[in-house]
Amino acid sequence: MDTVLPLALQKIENEYLLFGLAGLVSLTAFVGLILMPAVSSYGRIWEKTVAGFLSLFVLAALVLVGVVAGLVVVFYYNDILNLLHGK
Repeated sequence: MDTVLPLALQKIENEYLLFGLAGLVSLTAFVGLILMPAVSSYGRIWEKTVAGFLSLFVLAALVLVGVVAGLVVVFYYNDILNLLHGK
């Protein structure tokens, strides 16, 4: 008998697990290395709030740099391979 699994219970591919794990590690690094020191540097609640808000701009900049670097690699992939193989 064939049973249809709900969408949430279907097998998750390895790529999605790896990308999810990389995102979790990156988010943990952001919180531990950027957000927590920025927030703990100030004493007043409004200063902590502003520091946390400004840290989001740092996160956005890091994400933008990562997206641009990925697009450059995708766009110039053949040239990079030729460079690495000495052609």
